[in-house]
Amino acid sequence: MPHHKSALKRTRQNENKRMRNRMQRSYYRKTVKAFEALGSPEEMKERFPETVSIIDKTAKKGLIHHKKADRLKSSLSRKINQS
Repeated sequence: MPHHKSALKRTRQNENKRMRNRMQRSYYRKTVKAFEALGSPEEMKERFPETVSIIDKTAKKGLIHHKKADRLKSSLSRKINQS
């Protein structure tokens, strides 16, 4: 355990940030999986802007790399176009 006051504060801050990142990453993954589970292209087209927005926000916060976000958006749009 840290003994200095600043180290104790840093430990608390790190734990809060870790939990926030974990919740945001979980929300992003659930959203993408829910989108992929949709059956009809009409539903996919409706939910696509919302899903892309969440992916972009996740990349902006640094939870995923921006190029991974681009690949993911591209693959989701291909799924819409193929169906």
